[in-house]
Amino acid sequence: MKRVLVSLTAIALVLTSCQNDQNEIDLTDTQEIQIDMSDFTLYAEDESAGKSAQGAEKCHSMQNLAMRLEKNPGLAKKMYDIEYFTRKYIASKKPDNPGGGNGGGNGGGGGDPEPDPFYTGSISIPVVVNILEDFDGQVTQAQIDSQMQVLNEDFNNSNPNTTQQKAQDFFSLVADVDITFNVAAVNRKESNRPSWGTNDAMKDSAEGGIDATNPAQFLNIWVCNIGGGILGYAQFPGGDPATDGIVVGIDFFGSVNNGSPYNDGRTATHEVGHWLNLRHIWGDGRCNRDDFVSDTPKSDAANYGCLGYGDEVSCRSIDMTMNYMDYTDDDCMYMFTQGQNERMRALFVPGGARESFVLVQ
Repeated sequence: MKRVLVSLTAIALVLTSCQNDQNEIDLTDTQEIQIDMSDFTLYAEDESAGKSAQGAEKCHSMQNLAMRLEKNPGLAKKMYDIEYFTRKYIASKKPDNPGGGNGGGNGGGGGDPEPDPFYTGSISIPVVVNILEDFDGQVTQAQIDSQMQVLNEDFNNSNPNTTQQKAQDFFSLVADVDITFNVAAVNRKESNRPSWGTNDAMKDSAEGGIDATNPAQFLNIWVCNIGGGILGYAQFPGGDPATDGIVVGIDFFGSVNNGSPYNDGRTATHEVGHWLNLRHIWGDGRCNRDDFVSDTPKSDAANYGCLGYGDEVSCRSIDMTMNYMDYTDDDCMYMFTQGQNERMRALFVPGGARESFVLVQ
């Protein structure tokens, strides 16, 4: 109960302190767009979403965020500002229904987005792969290449499973995010450390890890033995640049023989989704929590295994179990939605949290 009270108090302070800042963001010359931030939260309702039948906890991003929020009192306001900017930008592109808000209507709907080269153009993201391995070459070049291939398939709507497993009502929502990833550098370091945990030690050379390479221009991916059955985790936009990026367990990086059923590279897809400001599709809470995306159905928990359309119903709606931001098996994930695409791409517009990736192109 103490943690819940502290979390709620922190959010209340953020909401109060940010009221005076909302009018400072000017994204459109039209009439002022009112943005509803009442559903915004930075904390998971539950400590953990549970584990799979194989004992895996697919993602530790929200727990890492809680740690970062405790260490950095200014992070909550910064992330609030990023969320406000995101909602206001999306609303400005949908003049028929401006506003924002929570699930089923966040960011507005209706109306086609106005043409905007920053919003609709192709984006190329250079990647630095930082490998902490037991012996030189434990993570092979083929493994690295396979991971880049999977990321590029998933963020360009060319995952073969997308056409094979049409999800009826959901299929019309499938988005081509039009983001490509290219390896710019590979850094390797041998280490006999059995596990690195989730407190970002692998990102600090003073702790035996590898320091980040210019996170304003490169997506840093750390590959190591995380431990605890955890597949990976990510840092959301707005955090410390020194720790910005994603972490993926060695057995779950790329297409590998180990790690089944999470051995097709989609842990990285999921974590890059977080790095691009997506939340878990169930909102890290019960039916009253949301992922801040209008076209994803509400749910109350993560899904595991391989489920078909309509196999799981939560909060009076069919779960989108095939979404990359759920916890289902790698081979059964195959889509981002149009709404998720809008959230991700809003980071790259002028003033967006990851605008620097567009400016350097």
